[in-house]
Amino acid sequence: MSKRLRLVHERRIQLIAALGALPAALVSLIILWTGDYEAKLQWTLTVLIAGFWWACSVAVRERVASPLRTLSNLLEAIREGDYSIRARNARADDALGEVMQQANLMGATLRAQRLGAVEATALLRKVMEEIEVAVFTFDEARRLRFMNRAGERLLNTTSERALNLSAEALGLSHWLEGDESCIVQRAFPGAAGRWGIHRSGFREGGKPHLLLVISDLTRPLREEELQAWQRIVRVLGHELNNSLTPIKSIAGSLSAMIGREPLPDDWRDDMRRGLSVIATRSEALSRFIAAYARLAKLPRPAFAPVELRPCVEQAARLETRVPVAVDAGPDLVIQADRDQLEQLLINLIRNAADAALDTGGDVAVSWRRRNGSLEVLVRDGGPGLANTTNLFVPFFTTKPGGSGIGLVLSRQIAEGHGGALALENRKDTRGCEARLTLPL
Repeated sequence: MSKRLRLVHERRIQLIAALGALPAALVSLIILWTGDYEAKLQWTLTVLIAGFWWACSVAVRERVASPLRTLSNLLEAIREGDYSIRARNARADDALGEVMQQANLMGATLRAQRLGAVEATALLRKVMEEIEVAVFTFDEARRLRFMNRAGERLLNTTSERALNLSAEALGLSHWLEGDESCIVQRAFPGAAGRWGIHRSGFREGGKPHLLLVISDLTRPLREEELQAWQRIVRVLGHELNNSLTPIKSIAGSLSAMIGREPLPDDWRDDMRRGLSVIATRSEALSRFIAAYARLAKLPRPAFAPVELRPCVEQAARLETRVPVAVDAGPDLVIQADRDQLEQLLINLIRNAADAALDTGGDVAVSWRRRNGSLEVLVRDGGPGLANTTNLFVPFFTTKPGGSGIGLVLSRQIAEGHGGALALENRKDTRGCEARLTLPL
C-alpha cells in the first residue's frame, strides 16, 4: 500500500513538472511547424523539445522522490529497531535537509534510550537473580512469566520447567487472591518456615500482571529472637549477680560466725545487720523482677476520645517538687488510652523534674499541631544529656535508685499509639527536650 501511494505521489510530481513546461513546449512546436523550415529541421527540433521536456519532468520526479525514499527507509529501520542507519547529505540550509537531520537525531536518541533500557534491564535481572527474596510474575491467565533463582530454590525446580505453568500447578494460587500482604507458616517444596508474602499488580504490554514476592522471615526472626534473649540474659545476669553476690558473702560470714565457739559478744548485732542486708537486697531483687514483668506485660491501648488539655494539666499537677508550667496549645481531642497516656506524661514530667532539681531549673509542657500530627514537648532546665545512646535500653539509668524502665515503658506506650518518643538536648539553652509525637 505504501509503495502504491509513493508511486502515485511520484507520478503526480512528474505530471505537474510536465504540465509546467507544456505551454513553452507547445508554443515552440507551433512556431516551428507553422514557420518556413525544412522538414528535417522540424522533426529534429521536435524530438529535441519533446525529449528535453520529458527528461526534465523525470528529473524533477527523481529529485523529489529520492530523498523521500531515503527518509522512508530510515523510518522503516527505526520501526524495526535498527538505529544505526543515517541519512547522508543532510544539509541544514534547506527544508528537506532539516527533515533528514531531525530523523538522524531521532535515531540517535532512540539508540541511546534503547541502550540505556537494555543496560537497566540487564542490571535489574542481575539484581533479581541475586537477591534472597523469591520473586514471581504471572500474566492475566495466571501463568508464570518470570521466576528468579530464589524462587527456583523455593519451589525446587528450574525456570525452564516452571514457565507458563499455572499458579495452581505451582501451589501459589492461594496468594494471588485475598489480602495483599500476609505472614504464613508454610512448607514449600524447597524450604519450610515462616514467610512474608506480598502481592502487587503491574501492566506489561497493556495487560494486567501480578507480582508475587515471598521472603523468608525465619532467619531474621531467629536472629532477632537470639539477640533479644542475649540481652535479657545479660540484664538478668547482671542484676542477679549484683544482689546474690553480697547475699552469698554475708550468708557465708554469718555461717562462719555461728560456727565459732564461743560466740562473740556482739554476734546478735552482726546477725541483725547481716539479715537486714540480705532482706534489703532480696527486696531490691523482687522489685527488679516486678519491674521487668511490668515492662513485658504492657497491655494494648484501649482507644477512646481523650481531651488533651485536662490530661496534660492532671499530669503536671502531680509533680510538686518543681514548678511545672503548662503552655496551653490548641484544644484537641485525640484517640488514645487515657490511663497509658497519663502514665507516659507523668514519666516524662518526673524525669524532667529530676533533672531540673540538680540546677534549680523549671519544667515546661506544651503541645502543637505539626505536619498533621500532635507534638507534646516537655522541656527542663537541667544539665542536659551527656550520652543519649542508652536512653531506651531497659534497666539502664543514671539516677540513684532509678529502675531504668520509665523511658522504655514510655516509648512502648507511644509506639502502641502509633507515635514516637525522642529525647535530645535543647539548642536554645541548657536542658533537655522530650518530644512525644502522636497521630491525629
